[in-house]
Amino acid sequence: MAGPQRHAVARAFTRAAAGYVAADFLHTEIRARLLERLDLVSLLPGTVLDLGAGPPAATEALQSRYPASTLLAVDLAPAMLGAAPTPWHRIGADAARLPLPDGVADLVVAGMLLHWCEDAEAVLREARRMLRFPGLLLVSTLGPDTLRELRLAWAAVDQQPHTLAFADMHNLGDALVGAGFAEPVVDRHVVTVSYRRLDDLVRDLRGVGAADLGPGRRRSLTGRHRWAAMKHAFGQQRRVDGTVPVTVEIICAHAWARPPQQPGTAEIVVPLDGLRRRR
Repeated sequence: MAGPQRHAVARAFTRAAAGYVAADFLHTEIRARLLERLDLVSLLPGTVLDLGAGPPAATEALQSRYPASTLLAVDLAPAMLGAAPTPWHRIGADAARLPLPDGVADLVVAGMLLHWCEDAEAVLREARRMLRFPGLLLVSTLGPDTLRELRLAWAAVDQQPHTLAFADMHNLGDALVGAGFAEPVVDRHVVTVSYRRLDDLVRDLRGVGAADLGPGRRRSLTGRHRWAAMKHAFGQQRRVDGTVPVTVEIICAHAWARPPQQPGTAEIVVPLDGLRRRR
């Protein structure tokens, strides 16, 4: 299924930029889980490309880990990158059409980006174009169990989609291979966030720009009776402690840039110095 349209995503995150950091409590945890993967590899990147970088905290974590590296922070909504001076370069651009030459980076990080992309596979191919061999890609995204309680509540009202379409971990692994990556390692984690009121969940989602922007979304306003029915269905999932559990399925992956094939042959040649990438 196609993802949300670029202009809708850019508009949503431009609106959310000013209050994004105050509203965000989950992305910090997801970012930490993704960057833990860098502890398992021996990599000294000359250039790091942070795709869908968002507020400076994410790029700061990469800068702290690789202080000698050149960092490029890219976001479709430039307002998300902040206005204060930073030691890295900020670029407002679409991750599927980057204004950068081939092989510009040794490490590409795409944290919580793919589910916002109109064509996620195009973004993965562009990430491969950015990487020198042997380069590493880190990815985090959301899986199909995310917000299942909210979807169940809406299903009591209508059959239209009310959240983004999230790909499962197996599809992500296949997409990485298809985009020119090798040795993909994909993991799944589940986090449960408890809410006493639906309004609090909606506030948190809107605060980080996470409105329903999917191509099949309802275009008309939600009527008072439909909203009340959905709210009631959401409350029916309440536990004995008075809270409703809301599932967030986190998928993290890393993969290496596959070596280019030699002209006139299908054989893949792996230079011995490429083995330095693993301990």
